[in-house]
Amino acid sequence: MSHFKLKYIRWTVLSLLLIAIWFAMRSPEAEEAYARNVYPYISAALSRFSSLFPFSVGDCLIYGSIGGLLVYVVCAVAGKCSWKTLVGRTVEYLLWVYVWFYVAWGMNYFRQDFFTRTQLPYAAYSAEAFRSFLSAYTDSLNASFVPVEEIDRAVVAEESEKGYKEIAGRFGLVAPAGYLHPKPMLLPSLMSSVGVLGYMGPFFTEYNLNPELLPVQYPFTYAHEMAHVLGISSEAEANLYGFLVCSRSEVPEIRFSAYFALLPYVLSNAYQLLPEGEFNRWKETISPEVKDLYNRKVAYWQDLYSPLIGEVQGWAYNWFLKGNNIPSGRKNYSEVVALLMALGNTSGEI
Repeated sequence: MSHFKLKYIRWTVLSLLLIAIWFAMRSPEAEEAYARNVYPYISAALSRFSSLFPFSVGDCLIYGSIGGLLVYVVCAVAGKCSWKTLVGRTVEYLLWVYVWFYVAWGMNYFRQDFFTRTQLPYAAYSAEAFRSFLSAYTDSLNASFVPVEEIDRAVVAEESEKGYKEIAGRFGLVAPAGYLHPKPMLLPSLMSSVGVLGYMGPFFTEYNLNPELLPVQYPFTYAHEMAHVLGISSEAEANLYGFLVCSRSEVPEIRFSAYFALLPYVLSNAYQLLPEGEFNRWKETISPEVKDLYNRKVAYWQDLYSPLIGEVQGWAYNWFLKGNNIPSGRKNYSEVVALLMALGNTSGEI
């Protein structure tokens, strides 16, 4: 088969896939069908393959792609290949990566929203309901406190899998598979410098955790990233499921990790919604032990953070989320409080 025919076939297939993806993005029903009936098989195949390797295959693909594109640029500058060839091959390669991203996982961004999928009524904000939530949360946070000097990762894995098996059907998640295991990031120092604790690798259904995580952060971060692997794109929802899974655990350290992880989002909501005096009085109800741990956590990550790189990454991720059906961008993380309040209205859960 001639080179021209192969190129024609590639571009024809690529164009059809792009058209199919763009049409599917405009139909939440189609995306929900994909999430429930297609994604489980795709994720199972990809994660089984990636589980054969102790390192992050997705990270290798990303960094390898960047390196390969830079080599192409150097070749073009050196006159070893034409700029026309460079641009054509780069565009085609990036479009194939785009297709792979959405077929492998990214179409989960466009599935039905949380309230449609779970048939829970949307809870409009009321000052009384928020204050009630805040009081219950603070009591639970203080009561759950335990010193967390170290964490048993095998126990976290077992508890997370058990917890997700209990809630997967109710919230439209893929059932967790026993061969799913987190992997360390290839460049943890870079990720710490931009404040990334973990991320889901969509190309091979992997979830990657920062080796520099504090022990108290590990259980919730593990459960949060696992939610993404199970077909959840919303950061607020991933926070919700991570909280539900960890807060229901009988292991005290895992349970405290859930309440502690919510604290920055609760602080953000309380700061915006309460009068200044009331906000300051509420902060005084948080136990000294929790405050001290929170301040030490903030200082720990600030020491690792690079403002310049972090701002660029934050802007890029905010833009990425808004372009993928998350209109609130990075603020989506804090919207977990609204989801918890809606869930609490029907189930009594905090």
